[in-house]
Amino acid sequence: MNDTLIPVFDLGGVFVDWNPMYLFRKLFESEEDAQWFHDTICTPDWNLEFDAGEIYAEGVAKLVTRFPRYWREIKAFDERWTETFGPFIQGTIDIHNELVEQEIPTFAITNFSWEKWMTRLGEWPFLEKFDGVIVSGLEGLVKPDPRIYRVFCERYGFAPDSCVFIDDSEPNVVAARKFGMHAIWFKDPAQLRAELIALGLPLATK
Repeated sequence: MNDTLIPVFDLGGVFVDWNPMYLFRKLFESEEDAQWFHDTICTPDWNLEFDAGEIYAEGVAKLVTRFPRYWREIKAFDERWTETFGPFIQGTIDIHNELVEQEIPTFAITNFSWEKWMTRLGEWPFLEKFDGVIVSGLEGLVKPDPRIYRVFCERYGFAPDSCVFIDDSEPNVVAARKFGMHAIWFKDPAQLRAELIALGLPLATK
């Protein structure tokens, strides 16, 4: 078992479906308006500031000063944040449970606001099954910055090539590979299961 690769998972897009448009479609009457808001105001880059450690109340207040007309919709991104999530990705949870049952240590590296991370404990039962999690908002580093992979390896005492990193973002996967990790670009649980089996992880074929 000592030679088994250590699985290191992303969370959003791998364990749970996440898309701010789920919320924005409720705030605007048309798909075009919702997409414009996502592209122009509550942008992915703005969201990444929270993943890097920005406090939600402060980030929201700053954006409202730039776009006061949209204060309601901007505040909703904080107050109705849970509506940005779709369902759990059960196939990944099943894979994780199989690994845990066989006493294979599992970890996560996630781009996540530390404030929102704390609200998911208890809501997402799979979180407490990890042996450790690196939360970008607590480190002040976001993927694909290679330093976040270094923090993980140093904190838990792993060589990069002893780990397999799983993420739905290609840039994050590329960065992990450059750092020296094995890495899988996640598309769906069936593909993930097949690739982990090919790497020697003791999973059932389905």
